[in-house]
Amino acid sequence: MSAPAELVAVRDLKCVFDVSKPWISRLIDREPRRLLRAVDGVDFTIRRGETFGIVGESGSGKSTLARMVVGLLRPSAGQVLISGVDMAATRDPLARRDVRRRMQMIFQDPYASLNPRWRAGDIIAEPIFAFGRGAGGANGAGKALGKVKVQARVDELLRLVGLDRADGRKYPHEFSGGQRQRIAIARALASNPDFIVCDEPTSALDVSIQAQILNLMRDLQDQLGLTYLLITHNLAVVRHMATRVGVMYLGRLVEIAASEALFARPRHHYTRMLLDAVPDLAMSGRARTPVGGEAPNPIDPPPGCPFHPRCPRAAERCKHETPLLRDNVACHFPLDGPESQGRSGER
Repeated sequence: MSAPAELVAVRDLKCVFDVSKPWISRLIDREPRRLLRAVDGVDFTIRRGETFGIVGESGSGKSTLARMVVGLLRPSAGQVLISGVDMAATRDPLARRDVRRRMQMIFQDPYASLNPRWRAGDIIAEPIFAFGRGAGGANGAGKALGKVKVQARVDELLRLVGLDRADGRKYPHEFSGGQRQRIAIARALASNPDFIVCDEPTSALDVSIQAQILNLMRDLQDQLGLTYLLITHNLAVVRHMATRVGVMYLGRLVEIAASEALFARPRHHYTRMLLDAVPDLAMSGRARTPVGGEAPNPIDPPPGCPFHPRCPRAAERCKHETPLLRDNVACHFPLDGPESQGRSGER
């Protein structure tokens, strides 16, 4: 029986933080509770072997979404299904353990995500011991054999990410930023995962090193059949890596499209404005609309469409009615035909 094509399914996922003052202060000041909706009803699926990119401005909820997908944050509502298993709802400890083993995360800052007191080899070996992928038997010989196998696996992972086996004896401070991120990638691969969440994996690195890390990730995906959820604000990274892209604004997905289609024919005005903010190196002469204003306060979002205060095409309907994600775009007046090419002269 073949495995289902859909590996990850996110259904109506929400995350609400209570940022209110203490109740006695609210009582004295006569203030209501203040809730921050970091993620507000997100739905998407990720097929096996693809890279699904999430892009948006800072504060749009991308990293919060990533942490809920891997179980680091508990959702306020909704589900995250990995091969049909909801880790937050299942009571089977073996099923939860298997799901945790099959998904890993690469964090944004390689300087903060590695324990400075551990050698690189121990950092990479930690998931192997945690999930019992290289443990030996109950007697001393079994344990020794297990350690030998774990060391062999660590050496293999170091070579896989372009490092030397001798690097396993070094501490994180002895490596450059790119090398540290390679160690983080090796650690993520140690438990033989199917699905890896990459939260801004190159934003803390130099541009030349970013390209090396991205090419390494693509090679590993082809070699190991990995599935990625890529969180980033860099449209160039999305274009290079992603199979499909979800555009996020103020906790909501406003557009989902194949990568080529998104860059060629964006349908949401926010997507169009993000693309227009990228320098036009080809000097095509196409009219461009710069991103105006700032994202609203998520504690007190505007009524109706959250993007309407910044949208060049906002109408009265947009101020009162929140658009739903229909046909993979959440907009009352999506861009179609000539408008998708950004011909502002036709506005």
